[in-house]
Amino acid sequence: MTVDQLYQMMQAKLHDVMPDFEIRIKAELAWKINELKQKRNAVILGHNYMEPALFYSIPDFTGDSLDLCRKAASTDKEVIVFCGVQFMAETAKILNPDKTVLIPSAKAGCSLADSITADDVRELKKRFPGVPVISYVNTYADVKAESDICCTSGNAAMVVESTQADTVIFLPDEYLAKNVARETGRHIIFPVKPNNRNHFDSDLDYQMIGWHGKCEVHEKFTVEDIENIRKQFPDVFVLAHPECSPEVIEAADFSGSTKAMIKEVENSKAKRYLLLTECAMGDNIAVANPDKEMIRLCNIRCPHMNQITLEDTLNALELNRYIVEVPEEIRQRARQAVERMIAIG
Repeated sequence: MTVDQLYQMMQAKLHDVMPDFEIRIKAELAWKINELKQKRNAVILGHNYMEPALFYSIPDFTGDSLDLCRKAASTDKEVIVFCGVQFMAETAKILNPDKTVLIPSAKAGCSLADSITADDVRELKKRFPGVPVISYVNTYADVKAESDICCTSGNAAMVVESTQADTVIFLPDEYLAKNVARETGRHIIFPVKPNNRNHFDSDLDYQMIGWHGKCEVHEKFTVEDIENIRKQFPDVFVLAHPECSPEVIEAADFSGSTKAMIKEVENSKAKRYLLLTECAMGDNIAVANPDKEMIRLCNIRCPHMNQITLEDTLNALELNRYIVEVPEEIRQRARQAVERMIAIG
């Protein structure tokens, strides 16, 4: 595909979300990346939260965390470029120890992954011996290594049920844990309060143990936001990510992973919809569904996902940066938890 052909393809898709001059500039960058990708025998994985110009031009595969984990596990390419945040690139390395894994920005972290450490998990395991540990895939490799199994927002309830355990530790997202607890009929406790790590009432009845981590994007959405939108657009169909608060999930019309939300919009007969998730994904869904109107609540952009650009992706391939490494002892233990997650689907 020539630069002009790529520009024409991008312009046809993105003309409603980007000015033409920017599309042309992005097309030239994307063409260089695609050419270099072939020379380096590389595969590019793009998360659903990538900006539209990147999302619709260079990834060989796009999707949510679970989709991309599967693609990373099965690729035969020598180089994996992960257009996502650090924990995602780490997961690709966990599954591909002999391949070069690159992340375009060294600053693409995650507030949720930063909320818990391996030491925190080890302490919880001491306090609740024998209780299986389920870690959200939005965690770093050392936390995964301390876990029995990982999960995504799409399969979290299935993973909890798969343990067949009376009680589970579910880390680190507070809201996802509460939503899964309600879905699976479990009572959840949070034995560690913020700034008070010794709090715990052992007399409580519980089947789930949570942690006070939150996504800095999804925690911003409120029930009031939904109510205000419904006043102006009574027919709006509201979709919320499970990292939103239980109150927001209750007020929404649908809750699911990014993949599930994409499918729901595709299949919905509603003409207007509101996505309570990262705003770049809203742009990407709007591009794929031009016959439906997306209501703009607010442009809440993940500052970490926003670090991944076409410019830096080109530099990643040209300069072989930034290389993702996971210590072998941690990688082997983390791989078990990730592979169990993948097996459940």
